[in-house]
Amino acid sequence: MESVEGTEGRDADHRPVPGALAHRVPDLGALELLLAVARLGSLGAAARETGVSQPAASSRLRSMERQLGVALLDRSPRGSRLTDAGALVTDWARRVVEAAEAFDAGAQALRDRRDSRLRVAASMTIAEYLLPGWLLALRAQRPDTAVSLLAGNSATVAERLLADEADLGFVEGLSVPSGLDSVVVAHDHLVVVTAPTHPWARRRTPLSPAELAATPLVLREQGSGTRQVLDAALGGLARPLLELSSTTAVKSSAVGGAGPAVLSELAVLEELTTRRLTSVPVAGVRLRRDLRAVWRTGHRPTGPARDLLTLTRTRTPTP
Repeated sequence: MESVEGTEGRDADHRPVPGALAHRVPDLGALELLLAVARLGSLGAAARETGVSQPAASSRLRSMERQLGVALLDRSPRGSRLTDAGALVTDWARRVVEAAEAFDAGAQALRDRRDSRLRVAASMTIAEYLLPGWLLALRAQRPDTAVSLLAGNSATVAERLLADEADLGFVEGLSVPSGLDSVVVAHDHLVVVTAPTHPWARRRTPLSPAELAATPLVLREQGSGTRQVLDAALGGLARPLLELSSTTAVKSSAVGGAGPAVLSELAVLEELTTRRLTSVPVAGVRLRRDLRAVWRTGHRPTGPARDLLTLTRTRTPTP
């Protein structure tokens, strides 16, 4: 009966099967072991250099000989010597290993280029009150990574990610746009605030949801996560008293007495502590929202983006 030993990756006529190269060519570990034997003249020394036991090294070389169908070494008590075929295979192996080293160096260069920058897009509350701490911690881990930050509303963050203009985003809205994956990294509470001189600051009973919905407020622009959550919780809003494009502007207007506002508790902690703003309770409505990290579907964060995502889990204050 005809032997089939060493015929893996070949058809019935012993011709190579297209696409079966991995079955016909020894792996890099075996080639590196052969090169070490050729250089050191000893299977034992080669085994020690490559970090395997001598029996494992011997088994690996015999397996390669069966795979190639030729003897590579003459073994004797005085050591191991390459056969003529082994010398040829060793020369070819050297070129394969050098090509693999060049491949690895190129891949590392691509990783280094990727890891040298991080583009972050974040909605306003997260950009102002959470990201600075996260980025400071990231700098301690990756001092050579240059970070660029785009702050905008949640809709803008989604647009930047979908246009591949950001590696990682953070949003505050109710839903995640199509084409993005997400994970909740923190929770936030919205609070109704007024200047201490506003009549609501002296109320003895909580606001009702209907009363809040019917009152013109100082609000963020359309597309902001804060406004989306408030609108959904109340089932609609009155025409805004003022419509502003940043959390800081809304807060300053409320402090100045322009009218009541609804803001993240993270954004007004200092003003509530110093009594420049007063919190007004609301009965019967849940003003809690999830803060999410988002990225393009199928592009799970890697490198510095992955590290920043991990940091959000361990360095997020609870409001």
